[in-house]
Amino acid sequence: MKDLFGKAIFDFYTKNSPEDIITETSISEEDEMSVEYLFRSYNKMPKIEQKALQLAKGKILDVGCGAGSHALSLQNERSLDVTAIDISEKAIETCRLRGIKNAKVENILDFDGEKFDTILLLMNGTGIFGQLKNCNSYLTKLKSLLNPGGQILIDSSDIIYMFDEDEDGGKWIPSENDYYGELVFNITYKGEKEEPFDWLYLDYNTLQNAAIANDLNCELVLEGEHYDYLARLTI
Repeated sequence: MKDLFGKAIFDFYTKNSPEDIITETSISEEDEMSVEYLFRSYNKMPKIEQKALQLAKGKILDVGCGAGSHALSLQNERSLDVTAIDISEKAIETCRLRGIKNAKVENILDFDGEKFDTILLLMNGTGIFGQLKNCNSYLTKLKSLLNPGGQILIDSSDIIYMFDEDEDGGKWIPSENDYYGELVFNITYKGEKEEPFDWLYLDYNTLQNAAIANDLNCELVLEGEHYDYLARLTI
């Protein structure tokens, strides 16, 4: 990984000639993403993210924290104990510069030694699962990091709307995918291309089935305006 996403975050925060990130997926054309959006305050976050932060309690793990805006809000505005992790070294460096007290370069599958009351996975938190077949390993790991009475707050979107309909109202789904929410992402930053990576969008029913298969309760907390939702998983 070239860590272009992290470089963009770091460049924006340090004012090092930042540029927009160019994203492209296996089912969508190139689009520009403003890095500034990753630094939004609580008041500018979508309602789903605000709701997740409202529900967060106790000792918190923010998985895939990016620029750290969720962790920073919980730490500074609610005085909560937050650990922020990401696989991006530059993103974590930025989190530390922003004042997050406990920010670590970690892959959630390798994270160990602590348990939490709330685990956050936001901005399409299921994305890091990569493919549907990986759900069990991620949910098993997340479950193992929960304290008794703990919760996993995770969001995603049902992207079925992005596929064309046939004459009978059915959807044309690429046959090479096991599940229509499995995408391949490409990122370009300052003319440099990142290695393609898998990214998973899960519809709520599929997430619920995966949770039940791993002995987790799954509750639909909030639905957004565009096929997105927030779910809470508990033991």
